[in-house]
Amino acid sequence: MSKIHIVKEIYIYPIKSLAGISCQQAFAEEMGFENDRRWMLIDTENLHITQREYPILSQFYPQISEGKISITFEDYKHEFSVDEYINQPIDTKVWEDKSEVFEVNKESSKWFSKHLGFECKLVKIMKIGDRKHESSRLKETFNVSLADGYPYLLVGTKSLDFLNEKLVDKITVLRFRPNIVVNSANPHEEDHFDTFTIGEVQFKNIKPCGRCIMVNNDPQKGIIKKEPLKTLSTYRKVDNSVLFGTNIVSLNSGIISVGDAVVF
Repeated sequence: MSKIHIVKEIYIYPIKSLAGISCQQAFAEEMGFENDRRWMLIDTENLHITQREYPILSQFYPQISEGKISITFEDYKHEFSVDEYINQPIDTKVWEDKSEVFEVNKESSKWFSKHLGFECKLVKIMKIGDRKHESSRLKETFNVSLADGYPYLLVGTKSLDFLNEKLVDKITVLRFRPNIVVNSANPHEEDHFDTFTIGEVQFKNIKPCGRCIMVNNDPQKGIIKKEPLKTLSTYRKVDNSVLFGTNIVSLNSGIISVGDAVVF
């Protein structure tokens, strides 16, 4: 058991591309943590909406309590039930992956449309298998949620420390939207993790995560800048990807908690 690799932080992102929620523990499922990226916003063409085009999405803050999700944006607030949906399937895509989703309710869609300034719908993925993602590296297909690719993203603390040493304006790990942050001994050693256990759950590393312009969005202000992608690209560019953090999948369900050791 490693005395170094300890879970420092856990995050879920209930609605794709909105702000996340810091958790002391979370229930891991095949598709990702419970309630992680089970919802997203789609436009009038049923295409997913992200911070890449609308950095203001980082200013919408969710909370989950007693079976309800509340969203705060500036001085406005909206609430809906985690079990709520309209039983009319909608065909959509997350990048190249087809998915079936359901609109939560008309009121939620109207609320987001009003505050974003364009028509959109809040939708939910309902069950395992409604979206599948194929790993070109492993030639294996995974059941996933509405995350960009894989169910979980893990980041080591030394990777962020190493980057911040090179930046004038320091950043937090929130730029990279991790699910699991672990204390690490060396920068980017998480790239080379294989199979490991945290709490009740065994995880498998799939591949380092290629990053996009979204990491340049300051989550506290909703403003896109040039960093940290510019600096990362000077030492973390592989082929056409700039890597930070690693994509993992869970091999079983169970609870992990802040303070749990990573067992290799």
